[in-house]
Amino acid sequence: LSSRTSAAEKEMGGAEQREKQYRAHQGFGDHHGGVTGAHTYFYTDEAKCDQHMETFLCCIDASSGSTEDGFSAIKLTALARPQFLVQFSEVLVKWRRFFLQLAAEQGQAGRAVLEIKLEVDKLQEALANLGILTKAESQEWFMSTSLGTGSTVDLLDWNSLFDSRTKISKPLLIPNRQTAQLEPLLSRFSEEEDLQMKRMLQRMDVLAKRAMEKGVRLMVDAEQSYFQPAISRLTVETQRCFNKNQAIIFNTYQCYLKEAYDNVTVDVELSRREGWHFGTKLVRGAYMEQERERAAQMGYEDPINPTYEKTNEMYHRCLDYVLEEIKHRRKASVMVASHNEDTVKFTMRRMMELGIHPSEKKVCFGQLLGMCDQITFPLGQAGFPVYKYVPYGPVNEVLPYLSRRAQENRGFMQRANRERDLLWKEVKRRLLTGNLFS
Repeated sequence: LSSRTSAAEKEMGGAEQREKQYRAHQGFGDHHGGVTGAHTYFYTDEAKCDQHMETFLCCIDASSGSTEDGFSAIKLTALARPQFLVQFSEVLVKWRRFFLQLAAEQGQAGRAVLEIKLEVDKLQEALANLGILTKAESQEWFMSTSLGTGSTVDLLDWNSLFDSRTKISKPLLIPNRQTAQLEPLLSRFSEEEDLQMKRMLQRMDVLAKRAMEKGVRLMVDAEQSYFQPAISRLTVETQRCFNKNQAIIFNTYQCYLKEAYDNVTVDVELSRREGWHFGTKLVRGAYMEQERERAAQMGYEDPINPTYEKTNEMYHRCLDYVLEEIKHRRKASVMVASHNEDTVKFTMRRMMELGIHPSEKKVCFGQLLGMCDQITFPLGQAGFPVYKYVPYGPVNEVLPYLSRRAQENRGFMQRANRERDLLWKEVKRRLLTGNLFS
């Protein structure tokens, strides 16, 4: 299977259109609006972020005290000013778009992301022609990242160039295709913004260390797509530090996004090259209505798959890729976070075909507490690691959240009726056999 760049990135001007997704918009300053299936946080001040961190620490401790190999979930928008995540996401998207632009100039437009290989000589020449760096400067830059010895650069190499360049005093310039002018990739943060970023990284570090100390795996939840590049990048950086011996930090991939497969394959490849354990939670996604409304208002391509069926295909495609990785390397773990019976059956079938035994605990399942017990309990009885996702907080927040999730899961009432029928059938069986309390 191969992944493709989005239609918007293939068309002239499509990349700039897509960048609108990662710009601030006053009408969406409160990212609660239009969100039906996830709890959202609204930034007030740094003290509130510290309170959220303390809550997450208590949750990690609670998970450690109640089960072995437990999980705890966190949201980065609870730990930082969301505007910073939007700004950082825009930077990451611009850098990737520049890579795709250079790839198109080398005749590689439309290839699968990991199949794109920029020739180093042509790349250095292009940077010089654009007035970004002289050939001597680019050669020095490439040598500092050990890329000067190779003949090609792929997306992961390109990202490592970004990491090294941001540490250099001379600002990195990239071309703006609309104005034909060079512009700084990184805008200078104010002193306060820089401090906020450092505090967020410190909070993540505190949570990761507590999770490792307590033997709890930490899931970083996915959020709106205009935050997600930054959230994913920060999560991967945390995985590089804490997943050296086992998967402690789990990144979340939303399979209703058109680019989900690209994101999964790129991060898996990075874990292979660097030798750390890849951990993921796969979900379908909880921000569809807001995402589509924002895309329509701001004039960029809808990032969501066009149909529920396409989302299912994407979910199974991403899941199958990770299962193949588990089979071949055993340095990956996945939580199948789904209420979909077909997805659960697909996972079990593929595990059997690939020789992945439930006792390895490389694959686990997750459902919300109070939902789909007819899936959860048989999985547990069959020896599969299965978890109940427990929402917590004030009653006036948790109950509306659960209500929205019930509405979001189409066919939930039909499944509830089926669960009731199964329970009644079991009661009757026990009555007839005289084993009511067995």
